[in-house]
Amino acid sequence: MIEAEQDQAFTDAIVRFGGALARMTRAYEADTDLRRDLEQDIQVALWQSFANFDGRCSLSTWVWRVAHNRATSHVMARQRYTRQSWSSIDDVEPAADEPTPFERVESEQAMALILSIIDRLDPPDRQILLLYLEGIAAAEIGEITGVSPDAVATKIHRFKTMLTRRFAQMGDAS
Repeated sequence: MIEAEQDQAFTDAIVRFGGALARMTRAYEADTDLRRDLEQDIQVALWQSFANFDGRCSLSTWVWRVAHNRATSHVMARQRYTRQSWSSIDDVEPAADEPTPFERVESEQAMALILSIIDRLDPPDRQILLLYLEGIAAAEIGEITGVSPDAVATKIHRFKTMLTRRFAQMGDAS
């Protein structure tokens, strides 16, 4: 791809996916300054990647693959310094001191709970669920992550089941 085409592909990708990429970086990095650095790193990686984009996959798949690979690298590098403990989706439960359902009447608060759970997941599970929350189909998530679509669907189902149980328990407590 010549540089002018690379620039145009990058511009098109940022226009189309910029908001979703910003949401994704919020889920990968809580610190505002580090999040800005991660967003810039993703943009640079994305621009560079278009030199090799040959259209064998969709633009969406390409953008998400590049973004999540860069974000995962960022998280892994940060883990060496923070020693944060991650969990598999099968092992994570929200903290017991979460607000009651009446305190989460706003959908933003419910999403904050969901993102706080996702934040504790190991990077592969986090990647799958963030893509799912962006409305990406299991087959495309599998193509992006290298995980089979059946395994993706299973992880999504487990996550939804865990959330359903958690919200039901919170409803019983009120």
